[in-house]
Order: sequence, then C-alpha cells, then structure tokens
Amino acid sequence: MTKASLDIVAMGDAIVDVIANCDEEFIRAHNLPKGSMQLLTPAQADELYSAMGVAREMSGGSAANSMAGVAAMGGSAGFIGQVAEDQLGLIFEHDMHALGVRFDTPPLLDGPPTGRCLILVTPDGQRTMNTSPGASHELSTEALDRQLIASASILFLEGYLFGPAKPRAAMMDAIDVAHGAGRQVAFTLSESVCIAGRKESFSEMIGSGGVDLLFCNEDEARQLTGRTDLEASLNELAAKVPTLVITKGPDGAIGLEAGERVAIPAAPVRQVVDTTGAGDLFAAGFLAARCKGAGLERCLWTGAIAAGEVIQHYGARPISDLKELVKL
Repeated sequence: MTKASLDIVAMGDAIVDVIANCDEEFIRAHNLPKGSMQLLTPAQADELYSAMGVAREMSGGSAANSMAGVAAMGGSAGFIGQVAEDQLGLIFEHDMHALGVRFDTPPLLDGPPTGRCLILVTPDGQRTMNTSPGASHELSTEALDRQLIASASILFLEGYLFGPAKPRAAMMDAIDVAHGAGRQVAFTLSESVCIAGRKESFSEMIGSGGVDLLFCNEDEARQLTGRTDLEASLNELAAKVPTLVITKGPDGAIGLEAGERVAIPAAPVRQVVDTTGAGDLFAAGFLAARCKGAGLERCLWTGAIAAGEVIQHYGARPISDLKELVKL
C-alpha cells in the first residue's frame, strides 16, 4: 500500500444553501417539517424561495461542509460531487477552491440545475431544510476521479446521496477503489428521512464490510436496526463496523471501537444560533483528528468542538479559527 497523499476525499451532494430567518407561523403555513428535511422538485423550490424573506447564499451539502471543516482544521481534503454549468454551480466551485478543497468534477452540461437547499431558521435556532437535489443526483461512475480516491487515507460518503441509483452505483464503485488501495471508508447516515426506502441498501452495504467508520444519531441507529432500545441498536451496529460514532445533540456523543466505549458531553457554547451543519462539522473534526493519529476520545472531542463552533453562527461552515480551537 502506497502512502496516502491526501487526508480525506468525500462524495456527496453539491448544494448551494439559501438561508433565511422565519417565524413559527411561516413553518406551519407552508407545512414544512420543522427541524428536519424534505425533498423538493425544482418547481416546488422556486415556489418556496419566492415566499422566503431576505436570504444568504453559501455553498453547502453535508459532506462538502465536512470537507470545508477538515480544510479549516489544517487537513488536506478533496470533494467529488456534481454541479451544473450555471451560476450556482460556479458559486459552489469557487467556494470549494477558496477553502482549499480540491474539487475537479466536470459540470453537467445538459440536465437539471445545480442543487439548492432552502433553509429556514426559526428563533429557537432550529433549521428546517428543503432540498432540491438537481444536478447532484446525476453524479455517475464516469465522473469519479479514481486516482484521487485511491490517494486519500479516508473516503467519506454521505447518506443523502445514497438513494438514487446513479450516485449510489458511483459510491459503491468508489468504495471498491478505496478498499482496493488499502484505505478506510467512513459513512454518515445524514438524516433520519434518508433511511426510509434505503434501509435495505444501507444495511447490505454496512453488513458486507463496506464501511469502516459509521456516523449516525440515536434515531438513525434505531431506524436502521429496527429496534426501539438504543443499547441493542448500538450492539448490533458495533458488531458490523470497526468504529461506530453516535451523536446525541446537546447530550454529546458516544464512540465504540475495538471493545472500547467512550462517551463525551457536548462542547460548551455561548448561544445556539443555527444548528445547520452541526453533524457535518462533528464528522469533520472526528475525521481530521483520526488522520492525525488521535485516539477515540480525542477524535470525539475534536468533533464536539467543531460542531460547537458552527452552531453559534448562521451557516454550515466555520467562521472562527478552527485550527486554533481544536489544536490538532
């Protein structure tokens, strides 16, 4: 096995986030799933966008946010995702390059527009996501940079992109490339809504040894295993993956690895402003620390610190000096 030249390469939705404040009445009036995520067609996204207030646009996507966090902590990161040849696609490409994340996937010339996520933030800091995936779900095996995948210590995959057949096939191909090069594969279930209709494919991939490090929250663990008892869910999943990480929001996180179990509280924060990206930055911190050779507890704490930073401001990408905060 050759020495890795890159810390992490991720595959996921290439999305531009459109974030606006709203009140509880707006959420009810538009029948939005508060605190969760729903998928929209481009036409539905246009309708909701026209009703939103003043918004801020910034590049997003779960795994892309994680790679932005890794780069902010001093790690080397790459990203594979599909945008269209349009204005939002140019914004996404520019932002990734500006962050120091390698992004070379050619834009889609014919097809749907670049994906966008309309995020409504209520006064309690909860974010309600309304995603129109667009071009991101057109990612194909032909678009994979196999040399880039083989060059990274860790391949990181997100559950949001694992549903549609075309990008799912690309992800499975990428797993083969990574494992063939002796690299590790990390996977995040992303959101409880992703498990509906994908439980069998998720379970098959995890059970077949496709995943070395699994991120999920408590609800996702229960849904994936079909169990109501969290401990039973953790035992079942821990038997299938070498490293299991369970995030618990304000209650911290749990890590299970090689018979070791570590629980940590959440990192202290002054004020929760917007929870968008908390899970993404937790994964970024954990993975960045792991690439530095840190043990399980240090990886969990690094994830918690990174997540704590991002929820204290709007948007899913860090604005403080994460490298100084986590001191890797």
